[in-house]
Amino acid sequence: MSRLALRASPRLDRDPVHGWPRPVRGRWRPFLFTRPALIAGAALALAGCASVSPQADRDAVQSALGPASPAALTGDARAQAVPDDASRAAVEALLREPLDAQAAVRIALLQSPRVQQAFATLQLSDAERARAATLPNPVFSFGRLREGRQLEIDRALGFDVLGLLTLPWQARWAGQRHEVARLEAAQQIAQVAADARRAWVRAVAAQQGVAYLRDARDAADTGAALAQRMAKAGNWSTLRRTREELLQADAAAQLARAEQAAVASREQLTRLLGLPQEQAASCRLPDRLPPLPVSLPERPEVQATALRERLDVRAAQAQLRATADAQGLTRATRFVDALEIGAVRNSTFANDAERGRSTERGVELSLPIPLFDWGQARSARAEALYLQSAARVRATAVQAASEAREAHAAWQNAWQVAHRYQAEVLPLRQKVNDEMLLRYNGMLASVWELLAEAQASALAVNAAMAAQRDFWLADTDLLLALTGASPAGLSALQGGGDGDAVATAGGSH
Repeated sequence: MSRLALRASPRLDRDPVHGWPRPVRGRWRPFLFTRPALIAGAALALAGCASVSPQADRDAVQSALGPASPAALTGDARAQAVPDDASRAAVEALLREPLDAQAAVRIALLQSPRVQQAFATLQLSDAERARAATLPNPVFSFGRLREGRQLEIDRALGFDVLGLLTLPWQARWAGQRHEVARLEAAQQIAQVAADARRAWVRAVAAQQGVAYLRDARDAADTGAALAQRMAKAGNWSTLRRTREELLQADAAAQLARAEQAAVASREQLTRLLGLPQEQAASCRLPDRLPPLPVSLPERPEVQATALRERLDVRAAQAQLRATADAQGLTRATRFVDALEIGAVRNSTFANDAERGRSTERGVELSLPIPLFDWGQARSARAEALYLQSAARVRATAVQAASEAREAHAAWQNAWQVAHRYQAEVLPLRQKVNDEMLLRYNGMLASVWELLAEAQASALAVNAAMAAQRDFWLADTDLLLALTGASPAGLSALQGGGDGDAVATAGGSH
């Protein structure tokens, strides 16, 4: 828009002696000094209303996470923006005992770099909110012009009147955007907690799987040694000995892969928890995963819970409200988007005795003239942003409901598979082992059949542990899908096929 500057000067009179212009006394002083002083005083009084409040943000984020979130903690543990001495002491105390899932989440929230980054981003948003809620600074301009022996000094003090009038709306809009930032920070922290839980489950399961694969490798080593002795004595053919050696090599390869997976999963847990090398070396994991629950609790309203509690749905709704308010201000300031008023004082000095010094005082008002830009583009942009936010709310709600149903189904299926392993497969495998041992003691079964059964049992136990791991991963995914954000690809049944393949290979031996 074009900008028009209007200057309202006081009525001038003529000096009776020298003849130069002079202002009429008593007509401009009350406006030029009294009203600007009142405006400046009000500005100074309101300037301290907006301030940065990181502690309030941390409390709001902790409240937004809720008791059912993956980041829900017991006691007085809270996520920390910057680790302090108390948090470091708490981490050291947690590392003295075998690390369980709850302790892993606490350590991640206390010193994970991702949590610190989330709080730093939230602090930036809080600074933007405080700046938007602060009164605009007045503008002082000064000019010094010389023409020959004449000197002119211009002074002006201007205020952004439109910014002052729209300050309450700007503060409210900034607060709404900051509320969105809080919900987004809570999403990131919930994701960190869920990732820490998953990493802990994988690390413990990998460590537990290595122990059982070592038993299978030992059984294969024993079989290969006996096969070599039988072949050397001439009782076995080269084909049978080679088959036992092949089983030994395969068991050793599986153990090597499992050991590498255990190292990788442990290092992933170390990264998520933000542990330095010294603390990572002292971290001890439990020997096995927690037992399966006897039965699953009823969750009849998973879709309604996700639509009500999910942080990404709430953030999208808050963004829609903020965009709607922004559209209202755009419509209100469609034609005039700037308005400034200021006090002007110009002094002219002449070196000759006849003219001396003259002073002009007045008020300057500047505002744009809507000649070319009538605000259609800004209104169209505001409407498009609103439609975009509304579409994002609908898309987020559809995704949240679908992911909640999917996570709930995967959770139930993972429990059923793991429970079947615990209640049926392993007891039957143990019964077969006992019968085989009785047959061996009665000289009705050979040592090869006994070794083969031991290998198959170790692989079945490993498959059962994989199913148990998948259930706890599905449990974490369900918590995140109901209260946090998108699990970014459900991991409940990932890796379940490996355990089934291993069990099949063991049973076909």
